[in-house]
Amino acid sequence: MRFVLASASLRRQELLQRMNIPYEIIVSDFDEDSVSFAGNPSDYVKQLAVEKASSVSETLSGDTVVIGADTIVFANGQILGKPKNRQDAKRMMKLLQGTDHYVYSGVALIHPARNLKTAFSVVTTVSFSKMDDNEIEFYLTRDEWQDKAGAYGIQGAAGIYIREIHGDYYNVMGLPLQELYTRLREYSYIM
Repeated sequence: MRFVLASASLRRQELLQRMNIPYEIIVSDFDEDSVSFAGNPSDYVKQLAVEKASSVSETLSGDTVVIGADTIVFANGQILGKPKNRQDAKRMMKLLQGTDHYVYSGVALIHPARNLKTAFSVVTTVSFSKMDDNEIEFYLTRDEWQDKAGAYGIQGAAGIYIREIHGDYYNVMGLPLQELYTRLREYSYIM
């Protein structure tokens, strides 16, 4: 059986390696902006994960399981995706500081040979401490905000501002390992 990760995310690749299953990377070319947010973050990330996995699955044949994933930060009723620039990252950090927010990851598994197409989502609550403008500016100089939903990675410099989390730590990194492991075992893809 062949496993394909439909993601260019280095964090997802690192996390999937921890499961000790061989996999290939085929990056999805699905346009995420084509999916509108209808108010439910869980449904939204699941749909994005399915669309990414589907776009890769359509190009493959044989006994292949495609894993698609998407992660968003949901704060104050709005989705915080990847910041467009430093100013956008600053806006996000100002919004997150001193509050709780929610990190949603959607994961899709598509296996055409078994007619399987399923998706799930996991949510983790993250509590940021208060940050003054100097702390935000210092954080932004590290450029870790680039290419990260909500302008931060829990495993990086922003970690010093996180008071606590409730839920799966790896979900905040972009791939809820325990739930993915459980699903892969449930479908007998791994032992």
